[in-house]
Amino acid sequence: MISVPGVGEKPGPLPAEPPGKPMVAWYDPGVLAKTGLKTLLSGTIGRQADRRLLDAVARPQPLAFDYSEDDDGHAREELWLDYVSDLGDGWDSTYAVASAVTAPTLDVKDASGKVHHTVGGEVLVFGGDEVYPTASLQEYQARTVVPYADALNRRRRRPHLFAVPGNHDWYDGLVSFTRLFCQGRRTQGWRTKQQRSYFALKLPHGWWLLGTDMQLDSDLDASQVEFFQKVAREIPDTDRVILCNAEPAWIKQQVQPRAGRGFMDHNIDFLEQKVLGKKVSMFLAGDLHHYRRHEDAEGRQKIVAGGGGAFLHPTHLPKVDKRPGGYELKECYPSQAASRRLTWRNLAFTGLNPWFAAFMGVVYMLLGWGVAANLNEGPAAGVPPFREVLNAVLQSTGSMVLAAGVLLGCVAFADDRRGKRWRQVAGGLHGAAHLIIALLLIWGVASIASPLAGELRWSLRRDLFSGLLLFGGGALVGPLVVGAYLLVSLNVFACHPNEAFSSLSIPDWKNFLRLHFDADGRLTVYPIGIRRVPRRWRRSGLVRDPVWVPDPKDTRATPPALIEPPIVLGRSKAPPVKVGDGIGQDVPAPVVLEEHHLDRPV
Repeated sequence: MISVPGVGEKPGPLPAEPPGKPMVAWYDPGVLAKTGLKTLLSGTIGRQADRRLLDAVARPQPLAFDYSEDDDGHAREELWLDYVSDLGDGWDSTYAVASAVTAPTLDVKDASGKVHHTVGGEVLVFGGDEVYPTASLQEYQARTVVPYADALNRRRRRPHLFAVPGNHDWYDGLVSFTRLFCQGRRTQGWRTKQQRSYFALKLPHGWWLLGTDMQLDSDLDASQVEFFQKVAREIPDTDRVILCNAEPAWIKQQVQPRAGRGFMDHNIDFLEQKVLGKKVSMFLAGDLHHYRRHEDAEGRQKIVAGGGGAFLHPTHLPKVDKRPGGYELKECYPSQAASRRLTWRNLAFTGLNPWFAAFMGVVYMLLGWGVAANLNEGPAAGVPPFREVLNAVLQSTGSMVLAAGVLLGCVAFADDRRGKRWRQVAGGLHGAAHLIIALLLIWGVASIASPLAGELRWSLRRDLFSGLLLFGGGALVGPLVVGAYLLVSLNVFACHPNEAFSSLSIPDWKNFLRLHFDADGRLTVYPIGIRRVPRRWRRSGLVRDPVWVPDPKDTRATPPALIEPPIVLGRSKAPPVKVGDGIGQDVPAPVVLEEHHLDRPV
């Protein structure tokens, strides 16, 4: 059972520091092994026993949760709704977003300095990947439940939460997700109502929000499609839909064009094009941990807002600015120039990923330890010739087997988005770089150890000395090779975007969306970003504050602000922005969506 902090427990001494966890170290060998095993098991279990099929029978759910009326049955004049995706990672990033989302009100400035007043959402939607690195009750508790409970505290009423599962939520077969979000549980941070992993919300003034479950294969099961077909029959042609998927297919189809569209994508295409069609005014997705907005000629929006707490993803990939469907890039956060600069941090790979550095040290040590020991047995007159070192390596069966493993591992690690041949070449060059540097390191260690052979009388002590040198050199240089490979791969060849930024574990550039359905039937989307999240916190002690507030000594932290001007979608045209409305300069006109022509073919 999910425990709720402070409920049913005797009060104890208050902690002096937040109880949260640091950002996930994705290059920690233990994390890699655990995540890989969970991915393998979840993929097997998910294909053999799809939990959605069981829930469709065992857990009935109303076609739509109605928020178009208030508790007294009167039509709502307005509604505020928050959308957060890709959360549950490090404390600083997840809690910073949670504090902004759960605030009763939030005043945010745009680039011109104009202040926009927003209200905390009565409804909260999690857009996917609610925890990292893999789903479990313990990880949900520490990385998701506690941050939102501490952030809300007693500042306002708990929002109604609806959650879309992502691939990380599926890594335990969706068991923990279902227990936390689909059984009517309440925490101090939210109240849940959904009974399945997908849902429909009826919102004021003819707006609807649909949340899908794409499982691990980007697939909608037949029961889910049938569910949304029934929902679509209840949606008049004049109403508009916000469709929330866990992944932005409109970007992934461009970044990985070789993957194509398989038969598993047919249900998604059928839902979007045939069932909903022109009713969809806005597509929302996470999975990519940044903000990116595309718009077509009719004003329809496709927005990625995956900045709820997970590490930052790059925005400077090519081939995503335009697509054949006519959607063009309007804004991204961080900017492409900033994203490209951040990639250079991979040159500090060794310091950023110490456990991976230790792993590389072991690999380099195993590659050359036996060779160095054999060279130590030779004459200690001087530095051994390079040819002698090379011959010793080629004659070492263990070193050659491990070298082959390094090559194959680098080929397997290489990105395949440019094709099989590119993967083989890039992976081969990456592996060859490691082997060449390892060979030079062996030569250098032999050059140091041989002159000292007479002084180090015991052969065991001499061999240990060589092994330590190989380990230290590999731990320093090996990760640097990996970092340089990722830097070149991303900034030159547009490959390894996930690997090049997961290595950095950047907690900043967070974002979420605040949606306002007003009395005139318009939807205003406020894309809110946090440029730099706080790194230091102190306990507040005030009932109307979150449990933890930023430490004033952390002067580099920045407050929430608008990423771009509010995006307005509505039946009637938004009032024009007059020159001089801003402070000191003109305010850019908001993006306006006119009434759709629903009779046009999709």
